[in-house]
Amino acid sequence: MEPKVNEFKHCPKPEIVVHETDLLLIGGGMASCGAAFEADRWGTSQGLRITMVDKAATDRSGAVAMGLSAINTYLGENSADDYVRYVRQDLMGIIREDLVFDLGRQVDDSVHYFEDWGLPVWKTNEEGKSLDGHQSRDIPSLRDGGKPVRSGRWQIMINGESYKVLVAEAAKKALENNRKATGVDQNLFERVFVVKMLNDANDPKRVAGAVGFSLREHKIYVFKFKTALLGTGGAVNVFRPRSTAEGMGRAWFPVWNAGSNYAMAAEAGAELTMMENRFVPARFKDGYGPVGAWFLLFKAKATNALGEDYCQTNLEAARKHYGKYVDAIGTCMRNHMMMMDMKDGKGPIKIHTDVAMQKLAETMTPKEIKHLESEAWEDFLDMTIAQAGVWAANNMEPEKVPSELMPSEPYLLGSHAGCAGIWTSGPGDIGPAEYAWGYNRMTTINGLFSAGDGVGASGHKFSSGSHAEGRIAGKNMVAFVLDHKDNVPNFSEDPEELAKEIYLPMETYAKYSGYTTDPNINPHYIRPKMLQQRLQKVMDEYVGGVATWYMTSKTMLEEGFKYLDLVKEDAQHMAAQDLHELLRAWENYHRIIAAEAHARHIHFREETRYPGYYYRGDYLPIDDENWKCFVNSTYDKKTGQWDVFKRDYHQLIP
Repeated sequence: MEPKVNEFKHCPKPEIVVHETDLLLIGGGMASCGAAFEADRWGTSQGLRITMVDKAATDRSGAVAMGLSAINTYLGENSADDYVRYVRQDLMGIIREDLVFDLGRQVDDSVHYFEDWGLPVWKTNEEGKSLDGHQSRDIPSLRDGGKPVRSGRWQIMINGESYKVLVAEAAKKALENNRKATGVDQNLFERVFVVKMLNDANDPKRVAGAVGFSLREHKIYVFKFKTALLGTGGAVNVFRPRSTAEGMGRAWFPVWNAGSNYAMAAEAGAELTMMENRFVPARFKDGYGPVGAWFLLFKAKATNALGEDYCQTNLEAARKHYGKYVDAIGTCMRNHMMMMDMKDGKGPIKIHTDVAMQKLAETMTPKEIKHLESEAWEDFLDMTIAQAGVWAANNMEPEKVPSELMPSEPYLLGSHAGCAGIWTSGPGDIGPAEYAWGYNRMTTINGLFSAGDGVGASGHKFSSGSHAEGRIAGKNMVAFVLDHKDNVPNFSEDPEELAKEIYLPMETYAKYSGYTTDPNINPHYIRPKMLQQRLQKVMDEYVGGVATWYMTSKTMLEEGFKYLDLVKEDAQHMAAQDLHELLRAWENYHRIIAAEAHARHIHFREETRYPGYYYRGDYLPIDDENWKCFVNSTYDKKTGQWDVFKRDYHQLIP
């Protein structure tokens, strides 16, 4: 096929808008909202300009978009040391303990702000009775000593349908305060998709700009800045989903998370860490509804089809390969034991919601039972409405019958029960010098920060932790700018050439779509949906997706790399009919880089560190002697080559 070029002979040339700022926050989820709030506190009085750009609308952007029924990280009476131990145990012994400790000592402050802003938090009254957010309005706030209703050691219950709206409102108020103080015309750009970071013309280890495009108008936006935050979430739809046909696209993780954090950081030269890790949540089958509240709050039990507790019956078999890691059963180990039974034909796996509700009803009045049932339904209507739809479509009432559980396709993320992400500098007052080479939460590229799903080797932040980590980054971004006041952003890329590159898929479609009677079938291009399905098939079959029960090996991965090379070749010929399809094309570019990073890391780590998330069939056991370390990498965008290597793990908390 002939090389594709864009001279804007067939599609309209977009307007190029240049925006200069001091701090650029990329993304509109919890991390970026936290960064906006904190950067305003420290930077506005210093005259610094703060800008947020989000490819969605901030009110409903990010993983909390639909709402949540619990805040999963609130320390309260627990210590930061305890929090480190919890995260380390769940992530199989390897985390950046400095980052986790730093977050643990600050996260509660964000939760207190959420309640100040109007988030209804469940409380326990003097008699020890649990009251929902509406019932507990007259009980003191968490900040003033109110006791939350805990569904687990780290989780507290909320009425959270509008959780993200409240957090976004505080961020937008901070941005508005900054806009008025600095006199800029605009500092919140919604429906603008940033796709590339631009390195400093004189210092390749520094960032100076970013470029993206509007999803509503024919405009290219070029941002010049002194520091930037990558807060664009994790990656979904890298692997073929379990959902098919009319359910295609249904996923546990938000479908707009395209791995942009990892791809843009890698292309800028930043070091990635633990990209071999992925999260495979076990969820209500087909609806992907969360199980946390049912397990923790309603005390539901899960068994195989024979009524056996698979975490007990498979204990000794699992110990063969995973030794001491079986004793404190973490998220991936529970998955592993579930899969053992499913592969042995002991499925389906059922969660006994009916038994849990009936047992709770034994000590309740009819009114209390009705309220409990309402809370059980609201748990899903708050955040996974599709689950209620699945139950209704299958004539199921969860208070009367059990539901099936199923492990999902893999997701790449750094803030939930996973730790893929970017290698960032720590706080400096805890941990070795090699953990703190720069400003807190800054990557190995000067001026480029991250938070939330972007920061690797430090999972279990969840929503509150992502917001708190954004605040940590925001404050340190202000310090970076104030310490480098004389820095003038300067990149070598020509905005005109950037516009040509970004709009190439639209030029390709406009030029060639008339060649065939069906624009979907054309020898000159491939549509983004088709390319995404091709990527998902390769990852699913060779990099341990649902098709192989998450199993891969050296030989399978190396065969997969050949097909990934073909996917990358085909990606140069993507065509976009409109701005929405252009969005999908650029999401594919990002997913491909994130996907290859994931595969390269699994190929490098010769052990199965995360059973239940993925398996190396040629190295099934955990090997602490050789692999209790971080696997890191860098990417050369000019050559397309990856350098994958080890970094030492240091245990800081006994």
